[in-house]
Amino acid sequence: MANNKPTIIIVGGGWHIPSSYSKLAGLLRSSGLEVHVPRLPIMNEVRFPNADLATDTQFIRSYVESLVEAGRSVIAVTHSYGGQVGSNALVGLGLETRVQRGLQGGVSHLIYMAASALLEGQTMIDKVKEFDHEHLMPVAFDFDAEDNTVVCRYPKATLIGDGQEGEADEAEIDAYLSGLVRWNGTCMYQAISHCAWREIPVSYIYTSGDGTLPLVYQKSMVDTLRKEGREVATVEFSTGHCPNLTQAKEVADIISKVARGEKLDG
Repeated sequence: MANNKPTIIIVGGGWHIPSSYSKLAGLLRSSGLEVHVPRLPIMNEVRFPNADLATDTQFIRSYVESLVEAGRSVIAVTHSYGGQVGSNALVGLGLETRVQRGLQGGVSHLIYMAASALLEGQTMIDKVKEFDHEHLMPVAFDFDAEDNTVVCRYPKATLIGDGQEGEADEAEIDAYLSGLVRWNGTCMYQAISHCAWREIPVSYIYTSGDGTLPLVYQKSMVDTLRKEGREVATVEFSTGHCPNLTQAKEVADIISKVARGEKLDG
């Protein structure tokens, strides 16, 4: 019997590599879902960086094209910076769009998990400026003066959050943080040119204890999508920026629910 379950692709965030999502991916696979977690070119740890948003966009588009052209229905789960990549890369690959063109396969759903959901021409820093938070950038992030690569100054506080450990123990958190890599900070200032969310059904996972992409940013972005005419289903977790670690079971349940075609409450 053919497997009609959708394929899941996780588009990771800044500093993150495939192993950062191993806990979430494992839970999804144990429920019978096929999961892909490609390593973005920008996470190749080259100094000076030789990849950026454009490189990641091209890579993810090619990766997902290979899936949908094989007739797969794909759910794209984007985390943090991965929201920019997914928004940019997946335009034209929506399932409804492809069906209208007489093609099989396509991206059936786009899930933003504490991720940047922006308008065409916007950057991550535009949202920071909107809330007058530019002065907090050097407090949270350490940019190298020569190559503009960036790390979190206080990764546990910024990415996990004090008191936001959820289901993750200290050993898991330490292993997670030790696996993070330098990221090309230029990407924070690069604008997206496409918005796949205009053609693909959207859900958003809010993280109320987020120290990297504050909840007020997240809700502002969802409000913008709704003003642009896109219906957005939402769910909110009381956790930090990385629910793929701290609330992995709950996130897996949400993704599985979407995969079954069920509606979220939001």
